Amino acid sequence: QVQLVESGGGLVQPGGSLRLSCAGSRSIFSTIVMGWYRQAPGKERELVASITKYDMTRYADSVKGRFTISRNNAKNTVDLQMNSLKLEDTAVYYCTGFWDGRDYWGQGTQVTVSS
Repeated sequence: QVQLVESGGGLVQPGGSLRLSCAGSRSIFSTIVMGWYRQAPGKERELVASITKYDMTRYADSVKGRFTISRNNAKNTVDLQMNSLKLEDTAVYYCTGFWDGRDYWGQGTQVTVSS
């Protein structure tokens, strides 16, 4: 079993920034890829960003140039720096990783962008 715990969500004004962090109970280097997804009310869950153990990253078109995914080796976390936030970024953000042949998900953290 692997536990993933997200933190860093909250309420922010448009144009603001937030930094999400995902802490894993197992080394993030023992999985080939980790990612952040989000789900807005009434919408399907979508990939926001992912990072491989080789530091290859991938972003949804809607967040390119605004969000940055990274790994914090010392803290064993995968972080998502979100800048220039827009109203449409409002969603529950989930961290995910792949171990033992299956996906693991965190409980999610709410990000609300509102004026």
